[in-house]
Amino acid sequence: MNRRSDPTVGRLPRNRLAKLLVAALGLVAFAGLAACGEDDSDTLTVYSGREEELIAPLLDRYEEESGIDLEVRYGDTAELASTIIEEGDNSPADVFFGQDAGALGALEKEGVLAALPQETLDRVDPLYRSTDGLWVGASGRARVIAYNSENLQPSDLPRSILDFTEPDWKDRIGWAPTNGSFQAFVTAMRITEGERAAEEWLRGIVANEPEVFGGNTEIRDAIAAGEIDVGFINHYYVAQAIAEEGESYPVDVYFPPGGDVGSLINVAGAGILESSDDSGQAEEFLSFLLSEEAQEYFADAMKEYPLVEGVPADPAVVPLRQIQQPNVDLGDLDDLRGTLDLLERTGAL
Repeated sequence: MNRRSDPTVGRLPRNRLAKLLVAALGLVAFAGLAACGEDDSDTLTVYSGREEELIAPLLDRYEEESGIDLEVRYGDTAELASTIIEEGDNSPADVFFGQDAGALGALEKEGVLAALPQETLDRVDPLYRSTDGLWVGASGRARVIAYNSENLQPSDLPRSILDFTEPDWKDRIGWAPTNGSFQAFVTAMRITEGERAAEEWLRGIVANEPEVFGGNTEIRDAIAAGEIDVGFINHYYVAQAIAEEGESYPVDVYFPPGGDVGSLINVAGAGILESSDDSGQAEEFLSFLLSEEAQEYFADAMKEYPLVEGVPADPAVVPLRQIQQPNVDLGDLDDLRGTLDLLERTGAL
C-alpha cells in the first residue's frame, strides 16, 4: 500500500491531536508565566559608588524586606557617574548611589536624573539635597583633620586647613589625592577660596612632602602608628576605629572653626535615572535609604551622620549642629574635571 495515499498513516486520531494541542498551549502559557516571574520588574539596578563591604548588609536587608532583587554594580563614584553619562538613555542603571555630592551634581548637570517626589525630598534638610529636587542625601560625611592625640593637642593645630602649608608641617602630613572625598573637598576649596588660593594651597602641601596614601583608612592607621602626625580624612574612619579599639585609640579629630573649608560636610546620596523603566521601585528604594532603619544603620554601623530628623547620630561623633561648616551648595561640587586638572598641574597627582 502506498503510505502517502493512506489517510491514516502518519496522522494522529483527532481526539489525541486535540489533547496534544491543549497540552502544548498549556506549556506555552506556563512558559509565559515563568517569564513574567523572571521579569526585570522584580529587579532594580543600582550603580553604587559606596564600597560593597560597607553598604552590602543594608542592601541585603532591603532585598529581604521588599522582595526586590538588587543588581548592584560597585565602583568608583566618579567613574560610575561618567559611565552613566556615556551610556545615556541606554544605561541599565535605575539608581545612582554615590559617595559624594559632586558626582550627583555632575549627573544633574547632564540632565540624566529624574525629579524626586517632594515627600522624599522633605525628609532631608535643604542643605543636603539638590536645590532642583533631583537627588537627595542619605548620610553625612564630615571632612576633618585627624591627629595623633598622644603627640598633639587641638591647640597645637592651626585654625584653618589652609595653614598646613607652613614649613612646621613638613614630613608630618598624610593625604590621599586620588580619593573621591578629598577631590570633592578640593572642589569646595576652589569655590570658597578661589582657584588661585586652591592652587597655592596644593602647591604648599606638595612642598611639605606629605605621605601619599590610597585612602582614608591607611592615613588613619599611619597616624595611630606614629608615622605621621596629621591627615586629611572623613570623620567616621576614626569613630569606627575607636568603637573597635576603645577610647585609648591614639587618634582624634579636629574641626577647623569659623566655617573653614576643612570642616566641609559632604553627603552620600542617591538619584533616579530619567531613563529608568522602574521609577516606582526606584522611589521605594530611595525611601528605604531615608527610613529609620537605614538611617540608624548609617549612624550605628558606619558612624556617619543620619540626615533624617529624629534619628540621632552615634554618641561618639561630634553632633552635626555643632560643626561650623562652610557655606557651600553641595550641588556645585560637580566640576571634577577642573579639580583633577588642578591636582595634576600642582603635582598632587
